[in-house]
Amino acid sequence: MKVLITGGAGFIGSHLMRYLKEHGDEPVALDNLSSGRREHLEPDMELIEMDVRDERLTGVIATGQYDTIVHLAGQTLVSYSLEEPAEDADSNILGMVRVLEAARQGGVKRVIFSSTAAAYGDVPERDLPIKEAHKLEPMSFYGLSKVTAERYLELYHERFGLEYVVLRFANVYGERQGDGGEGGVISIFARSVAEEKEITIFGDGEQTRDFIYAGDIAAGVAAALKTTQANVVYNLSTQTQTSLRELVDVLSEVAGRRIIPKYGPERPGDIYKSALSNARARRGLGWKPSVSLTEGLRRTYNYFIEKADVS
Repeated sequence: MKVLITGGAGFIGSHLMRYLKEHGDEPVALDNLSSGRREHLEPDMELIEMDVRDERLTGVIATGQYDTIVHLAGQTLVSYSLEEPAEDADSNILGMVRVLEAARQGGVKRVIFSSTAAAYGDVPERDLPIKEAHKLEPMSFYGLSKVTAERYLELYHERFGLEYVVLRFANVYGERQGDGGEGGVISIFARSVAEEKEITIFGDGEQTRDFIYAGDIAAGVAAALKTTQANVVYNLSTQTQTSLRELVDVLSEVAGRRIIPKYGPERPGDIYKSALSNARARRGLGWKPSVSLTEGLRRTYNYFIEKADVS
């Protein structure tokens, strides 16, 4: 299967490129390299350097004769979306429309979209783990832009017959994740610990997340490419809550030394407790996560150790 991956040189995209290549598919990355990196890809992997909002996208997709598009590209920061809602919408909503129009005109059969747990908002603990049918109440413009993009997918299917699969990711982590503001808490913590710097927990540390390793996400996306149960929303998650305090304990175990974090004020727009049900994905995609938090953290920490040694 020939697959175009927008954001393919990024964190999740580079994991997916490797997974698909290893399993006999033909992945091609399209990335504007604003946060992705050419070195994230293997030397023989094809990269088209382009923004998804570029008017040339339709021609690129038509020429490439892709079976499926996996749309990972976009603005990913909750905090940035609150500061710059117009730019967030331009990247995540207009970017989606450009991709869908190019797919429709270019003969693409299916679009896989990376949505987010932020679509649900701050759900009461009694409703955890969150199922896909739960009411969507995003607390940030980032979450809202993802929900809006999901609606575009639904309408493109109804109006034009374009197949889709929406994948709402839990909190993804792993090698090659951005270690600056665009990174998740695990990448930020892992790099700081690898460089023997202090880490800061914003809030009381009892807030929870559903941490899922990027390799498991890649396997879930690959399953969505081939599922017969399309035009459906699936959570990709471990269905497990881990508090930030617990996360620090596991990272201490991996690093072989006790880590004592500092504490800072809560950040606006952050969800307090989160875990997603993965029952639908197990049934409809034949998928389940396989990498434990300890193993995933070890891989991520070792990646930053190697980066620290090189620099």
